[in-house]
Amino acid sequence: MRLFQPILSGAHGADRLFAGFGAALGIAFAALIAGYFPLQQSDIPLLVAPLGASAVLVFAVPASPLAQPWSVIGGNTTSALVGIAVYHLVPGVALAGSVAVGCAILAMSLLRCFHPPGGACALTAVIGSSAVHAAGFSFAFLPVALNSVALVVFGLLFHRVSRHSYPHRPVPAPPQAVAAGLHLADIDAALEDMHETFDISRADLDALLSRAEFHAARRKLG
Repeated sequence: MRLFQPILSGAHGADRLFAGFGAALGIAFAALIAGYFPLQQSDIPLLVAPLGASAVLVFAVPASPLAQPWSVIGGNTTSALVGIAVYHLVPGVALAGSVAVGCAILAMSLLRCFHPPGGACALTAVIGSSAVHAAGFSFAFLPVALNSVALVVFGLLFHRVSRHSYPHRPVPAPPQAVAAGLHLADIDAALEDMHETFDISRADLDALLSRAEFHAARRKLG
């Protein structure tokens, strides 16, 4: 049963409740802002579905590299542009959808704006309604980019109250922890050994492990 119990390190019940509240307000804010802009096609929704996944990242895990402002805005917009281009170039919805998601991952990686909901934006551009297809590349900007910008702006304001840093800035380790001997080069070597990608920045890993090493040393000294 442990396989069905994912653990979000560092989160408390109040954090989860506050994150849900923030996400609800963030989506509402994005819809409100989108309502002030005329859509090219009347049946294009004010909100795109991938924004819900973006809200989970921005409000529940604001320290994640995947949730940072450029990741959200750049990832969603770039992926939508990729999806639109692929829709016009690749025949067949199934093939075009597959190619769009793969190309979106590559584009986000190259532009350093990796954001998982971007894959959904790319797929939406391919399998969306006729109104989405008729809107062409403008769909990537209205509503996708506009939704993303509005969500990020609300996230910036919300996290001033939540006391989480957003955009995230790693908390520096205390001098005693830095002196303990762990260096970024050691972290890079360990990551290379494991051949895995983790949803945490090198700087955060450095601060976290340095603090852990410091507390372990204090415990041994009594």
